[in-house]
Formats: sequence, structure tokens, C-alpha cells
Amino acid sequence: MSDGSDALKFNLPFERASPAGTMGVLTAILESRTGQQLGANRAWRIETELTPLMRDLGLASLEALAVAAQRSPTIAEQVADALLNQESSFFRDAAVLDLVARALAAMRVDHPERRLRIWSAGCSFGQEPLSLAMLFAEQPALAGAAMPEIIATDVSEAALARARSGRYSQFEIQRGLPIRRMVEWFDTDGTDWIAKPELVRRIAFRRMNLVAGALPSGRFDVVLCRNVLLYLTPEDRRQILDRFATILQPGGVLVLGAGETTIGQTEAFQPSPTYRGLYERDASSV
Repeated sequence: MSDGSDALKFNLPFERASPAGTMGVLTAILESRTGQQLGANRAWRIETELTPLMRDLGLASLEALAVAAQRSPTIAEQVADALLNQESSFFRDAAVLDLVARALAAMRVDHPERRLRIWSAGCSFGQEPLSLAMLFAEQPALAGAAMPEIIATDVSEAALARARSGRYSQFEIQRGLPIRRMVEWFDTDGTDWIAKPELVRRIAFRRMNLVAGALPSGRFDVVLCRNVLLYLTPEDRRQILDRFATILQPGGVLVLGAGETTIGQTEAFQPSPTYRGLYERDASSV
């Protein structure tokens, strides 16, 4: 885990800082560490998400937390982790994942000589890559030796630790998973459900900052980056999309969230003529 030495240093006089100034410091910590912005329409999340952290640290106010975060890189990282939107669920937008599996099955036919590769960027607590691993295991064209390699990354080490553990609450496991898959791919531990080791082993979890980090090595057949770009600046979105284009295989596809698009963001992609809602590299601009 990063020691946080790259965090921004703030010089606000916290003892006299206004509430607005404190909020600005906390949102700046989030942006400096993750690239994500917390817009005015989401400012309500600050107190809601940081109250448990304040309680754990024995701090009485957001202002005290801002002071502590400046003094401690570890606390600053905890602040950023708490403010990240880690909303996820199993088989979220299931029709999109089915389309990904269909695209990969076609790629397997076209390229039987190589192992297909998938990158789940912004994987949160791991529901998306685990959903993909289950889906592929259930499809003969993508199962066994033909199982695609799955790389899953997130900016939060805390989120990745949960993803690697494969442990989910009863509420989390029921969001998107039918009983059949729950029983086949998970074991129970009290009220929690834990993904079977053979399922988790099919995914390589790595920490990565999309805005500032190095890209995973090699090329990918599918890149999924769903509901991450929404929280970034237009310039960061453009740069990330352009970087995605450089690591996609010819004929590979990019998968974004339902509220995201490459149109007006970059010239490197165009809507896929084959897989509606997905995007392909524009060969003329890459």
C-alpha cells in the first residue's frame, strides 16, 4: 500500500477554518489521491460517509478530521477511501455482461491461438470480475483452458483487500445472484458468504490509479470501466479513454457505464457496429 507521501499538503488555518473550507480540504484529498471529484450535488456524502471514520478515530468533527488527515497520510487515505463511490453488485446490468461474453466467444473463434484478456478497471469490491469469472465458467466456449485472463484494478487498497477476500454480506450476495450461483460458487461463514478459492484465483487483483498510474502490461480484448469516468474531469476522461485505446487489441471492445459515452470525449473510439452499447477503437485515429 502506498504510504501516502504523494498526497497534497494543505496549509489552511484549520483552527479558524470555515465549514466550507473544511469541506474543500476533504474533497481535495479525494481528488489528489484518486482523481475523482465530489460535485456539489454529492456534497451530502461527506458527512454521511466520514462519520463512521470520525467515530473510529475518536474525532468530534469534520474539521478535526481534516486536521488529522493533513498530519497523517494513513488517515488521508482512509478519508479518500470513505469518499469513493464503491457502489457495485453482482451481474450489474446483466445484459451488458452477456454481450461481453458473446463478444469474447466470437474473439475466441477468430483467435484460437491466444488467451483472451480482460481488464476490469475500477473493480470496487470485486463483484464485476467475479461475475465475469462465473459467467465464463458456465459457457463452454470460454471455460476450462479457454478461460480468459481477468485483471481487476482499483485505486483503493481497502476495496481490493475485500475483493481478494471474496467475502460478502447476505445483503451484498443477494444483489444480482440467484440461489443456484450462490450455492455453486460461494460457501457460508456465519451470515457471510465467501467466494470459493478456485473462483477468486481466476482474477488478478492489482492496485492502480487510472489518472496517474501505469497501465497494465500487454493488450486486452475487453476493457470494462463502468461508472468511473462520471466522477473525473473532462480532461482526465479524455486522457484515460485515449490510453484505453492504446492497449486494446484490434477488434477489442470498451465497456462503459450506462450514463457514460466516448462521444464528444475522444476521437479514439466509435460505437461498435456489432455490439450495441460497446465501443471499438477508431483505426483512423489510433
